[in-house]
Amino acid sequence: MKRQGSIFLFIPVMLAVSCSGTHKKQNESSSLFKDAIITKAERFTLRKTDSCTILNIIDPWQGANGIKKEYYLTGNKSSLSLKTDSSRIICVPIRKIICTSSTHLAMIAALGEADAITGVSGLGFIYDKYLSERAAKGLISDIGYDTGLNNELIIKLAPDLIMMYGIGSESAGYEGKLKELGIKVMLNADYLETDPLGKAEWIKLFGALFCKEKMADSIYKSIAESYNQIKTRISSNINSRPEVMLGLPFKDSWFISPRNSYVSKLINDAGGNYLWQDTESSVSTPYSLENVYLKSLNAEYWLNIGNVNSKKEIILFDPRLEMIPCFKNNNLYNNNKRITSKGGNDYWESGTIHPDIILKDIASILHPGLFENYELFYYRKIE
Repeated sequence: MKRQGSIFLFIPVMLAVSCSGTHKKQNESSSLFKDAIITKAERFTLRKTDSCTILNIIDPWQGANGIKKEYYLTGNKSSLSLKTDSSRIICVPIRKIICTSSTHLAMIAALGEADAITGVSGLGFIYDKYLSERAAKGLISDIGYDTGLNNELIIKLAPDLIMMYGIGSESAGYEGKLKELGIKVMLNADYLETDPLGKAEWIKLFGALFCKEKMADSIYKSIAESYNQIKTRISSNINSRPEVMLGLPFKDSWFISPRNSYVSKLINDAGGNYLWQDTESSVSTPYSLENVYLKSLNAEYWLNIGNVNSKKEIILFDPRLEMIPCFKNNNLYNNNKRITSKGGNDYWESGTIHPDIILKDIASILHPGLFENYELFYYRKIE
């Protein structure tokens, strides 16, 4: 599955959803979503028509500009009078799905549809215990990655849909090859959302695919209410905003997320001040190690430190890093507390639909005592 990371971009949206099925289910969906709005997500829209629900995925890969993927969700394919590419028509509720990102797994599981997952990219990245057990029983297969996708296995699994994440313009090539095999493919852009709640709101898309809109809406509302309550408590009880740095160098560069990014938003809402708050971009920007090192001399906390488990591992990247004040002061915290022996990290799985818990973790790190007796869930101290 996708190695886990996230950033940016934006576009206005609104939502109205229904699935054809029983008369009762249609009425329930219509009444619930008649006036529903997608409040935070900027990369997809859902719009109800008489014959289907129209789903648009907007700029589904980093750097995309003006790209729109349109799909038609319907419970009765014959009811569509649209003259459109049949590969864009998705019959719902879907029964079998292949996922290429761990973020998709958490949302499907939250809707009680874990049994629908028949394939993934990288079994080792699964954290969820139930899904891991199904994989061990051979009920979930590993389809490979990108150009290494096992097309024969995919055909054998016969999914109703493959949910892919866009990694660049080459995603269109992968999509095209699968479509030639008669496989329905949908590009998912949740990892590009700039707002934590925007990313979590993609559960509504899965709600539409599984005809569980009411449940998806209820789950999202609960997440949003929790997040906003925690955010309000933080802003009402802090007197300072400590400087925060992120990441690790990769070869000769240190890729920095700009201020208009998912992680920057989390830091700000948690009562911190992101070191690169003065930058803005639609992509991560490479900086020299020297540039980041000088900036980091102002950092009070260092978060999301790659895959490291100790301070010794950090020094291996560059000995100068031990001179950073937050390194000396032991203010190092990584988001890999919940991780499997094979590298599956729950921060990138269930954390997608629990930004409220991530927010509380970060706030507890930056402002000790703010939440009395709170134990970090996704984060742990690096020593």
